[in-house]
Amino acid sequence: MTLQEINQAYNRIAGSLDNKEVKSAFDSLQSLISGSREYAFQEKLDELQDTYKQMLRYRIEGVKDPMQEDIYRNILTSTYELADQIRHSLLTPTSSLSFYNCRRNLSVQEINFEKTHKQLASCCRTGDVVKYEETINLLFNQIWVSGFFTSEDSAAIKKIWNNQLLPFTAQCQIISALTLGLQASFDKEKLLLLFDAARMCAGEEARIRAFIGILITLYLYRKRTALYPKIANCLAMLAEETGFTQILQMITFRFILSRETEKITRKLQEEIIPEMIRLRPEIHSKINPEQFVDPTDDKNPEWQSIFSGTSLEKTMEEFSELQQEGADVMHSTFIHLKHFPFFRKMSNWFMPFTLKNSVFDAHSDKEKHETGFLRTLSLMPFLCNSDKYSFYFSTMQLPEEARRMMTEQIKHQVLEMVEQNQGETNRKEAEFATICGQYIQDLYRFFKLHPAHHDFDDIFIWPLDFHNLTILQPYLSDAESLTGIAEYYLRKNYFDDALTIYTHLARTQKENPMLFQKTGYCLQMSGDLQGALEAYLHADLLQAGSKWLIRRIAGCYRSLKQPAMALTYYRRYEKLDPGSLSAQMNIGNCYLEQKDYNEALKCYFKVDYLDAQSHRAWRPIAWCSFLTGRYDQARNYYRKIIREDTPTLHDFLNAGHTEWALQNTRKAIDFYLQAIHREEDNFHKFRVEFLKDIPDLIVAGIREKEVPLMLDQLMYLVQ
Repeated sequence: MTLQEINQAYNRIAGSLDNKEVKSAFDSLQSLISGSREYAFQEKLDELQDTYKQMLRYRIEGVKDPMQEDIYRNILTSTYELADQIRHSLLTPTSSLSFYNCRRNLSVQEINFEKTHKQLASCCRTGDVVKYEETINLLFNQIWVSGFFTSEDSAAIKKIWNNQLLPFTAQCQIISALTLGLQASFDKEKLLLLFDAARMCAGEEARIRAFIGILITLYLYRKRTALYPKIANCLAMLAEETGFTQILQMITFRFILSRETEKITRKLQEEIIPEMIRLRPEIHSKINPEQFVDPTDDKNPEWQSIFSGTSLEKTMEEFSELQQEGADVMHSTFIHLKHFPFFRKMSNWFMPFTLKNSVFDAHSDKEKHETGFLRTLSLMPFLCNSDKYSFYFSTMQLPEEARRMMTEQIKHQVLEMVEQNQGETNRKEAEFATICGQYIQDLYRFFKLHPAHHDFDDIFIWPLDFHNLTILQPYLSDAESLTGIAEYYLRKNYFDDALTIYTHLARTQKENPMLFQKTGYCLQMSGDLQGALEAYLHADLLQAGSKWLIRRIAGCYRSLKQPAMALTYYRRYEKLDPGSLSAQMNIGNCYLEQKDYNEALKCYFKVDYLDAQSHRAWRPIAWCSFLTGRYDQARNYYRKIIREDTPTLHDFLNAGHTEWALQNTRKAIDFYLQAIHREEDNFHKFRVEFLKDIPDLIVAGIREKEVPLMLDQLMYLVQ
């Protein structure tokens, strides 16, 4: 069988089992076994089929067996495991994926976790850091590509992370290897080890990693894990720990925030950096580089004025807020800084940043300790572990003087951040959030930037909506938890995700107008105007008088081409806010859409009188004047628009219509040509817009047969 055929057959088996179609799964397994030619697999399949047939016969005969559900679950789980074993058996000799390459490399030596444990302990006793790191890398790979764990394997791993002599990095790397291995294939024992780590590991770094590994695994195998009651029991035990729900929410928020990474990267590369390059000469002329020698000096006011009032200033403020929130604003900076030899070992992509790493021994103690650069790096909350290593390697390539200046500046900034964090009321929660954010960013780097990242299923293309997992709903289904997650989705403009939660909450809280308002808003932003209108109307029944809601209802009616209904609600809004000129404009628009031009003009003139500076009523006044035959009035307003505003294609087009109606053909042609030039001589676009106005031109007295003549004349003039 080819690699593609093997994977397709495996996916069919997994899909059949997910849908509880056991007979179909057996049939697909049979064809997969034929390609493997291993008789042990056939014997196992025959055994499973016999057990399943016997169970079905008992059910048909009505035999009551209290163990029947357990037997059925065991058949399903055993079939999943058999499919995994066969797939790995077929792919290991030939697949070029990193997983199988590593498995083949390790096949020459027996995987013995107890022996590896002894090597680690020996390295720690002798202080051989390099040998310790080599052994940790070996252990990582052994766990990652291992087969199904036995109880002895699990016991050996527990002994390693319970050994107090070993650095905390051992626990962290074991947990990351388990998480990566579980992505390759499900293994109940490995998942149970993650549960043990989340409950028993003393270090917060390891515990948070274990939590994240558990959630990713439960998400990936959401149908399969329901077949193991022990997993649900372990989850219940973990839930008894203090702060369990808060940790689940925090991890959920951080994964939601990770969706912003690509948007942030694009904005940096396409907007901020080009704008900074454009402003570079001005920055250079206004900034005295010597001011940065003394970090206690204030920023140059002239420097700040360069950005003041620009779109760049607003964008930088947004980025600062995102960074404080924990968003991955540094990803674009480090995309091209993962080429160092350190990252050739897969385990190093998950290595916690520690000052004891042997990669720092290549530089002098003076560089390490007198400047305190490494210690400063370790305190940076906005850099993940992977980026801290990248930053260090990059900095070591700079000239010594430049390196010292930069590290001195960074030190002061980091110390300031540390002081701010120490002032936080809930420092423990802040620590959890930092560890969680950094590890998720480490995972993001691995799945996006590792040279062999295409060999892995990218978890960051999944929704990772953990609150929708059946197994987690007992712990995240309360209104407070779900509302918090929905609000976060809403704030980040993930309307479909927020809608799912609000719809669920609205079923149980039918008298809560806010839920229906937010449901309507999510529907509207997703393009379902009719659904949004229904939700808004329901909210209005529950709590009338919300100006925001009334405007939304009116806006939906207008978008649905029901101006009469929209007018009703804009009039309601007008009573609540009599001074709203925006409401007056919309009322005028409703009259305009109903072709009641005289009433529309009254509204527009009112806005123009009360807000003469904005000019926002000029265009509708000019157009309504044209439609009502007040051509001189229309001419005056179009001339003002062209003279004092920024005229558009439609302004020139409508000004031309007005002149034509006044039988000033030459002036009309002049305006039409300006309309064409406004669109870079795109005559086709002009013609499309022109033809839309033919009915109004005919009403204005233009004979229909003159329209093609005018267009031909314009074509000659443009050419």
